[in-house]
Amino acid sequence: MKNKLLLTALLVLAPATALHAMTVGTFLEKADALQKRGVTALFSADFRLLKSEVKGASEALRSERLAAQRAGRRAAYCPPDRPSLNSDEILAYFRSIPAPQRNRTEVRDALRGLLARKYPCAS
Repeated sequence: MKNKLLLTALLVLAPATALHAMTVGTFLEKADALQKRGVTALFSADFRLLKSEVKGASEALRSERLAAQRAGRRAAYCPPDRPSLNSDEILAYFRSIPAPQRNRTEVRDALRGLLARKYPCAS
């Protein structure tokens, strides 16, 4: 009984994004399908889902980076004051991940890799 209560409490308290983290494989499948739809893709629920996924991952990574800096640890990436990423850069990086790894790699982790490559921290 105690274990069920603890599990229920953890599920209620866990952030929704952690429970439903999207993999790069799923992201690319949806992105490819949207690209085939052309302009009408902008009105799709999947378009909003992918946009939300990147936004959520970006916000989580920013919080992670700032927390590392406050704790005196090295951040994974060091962006300029006005960082910029576009969808082509994101998709190209995600597609560079080997196919067997795509379904095991979360969007947030892949985005962290892209940001670390684009905005490395000075040693």
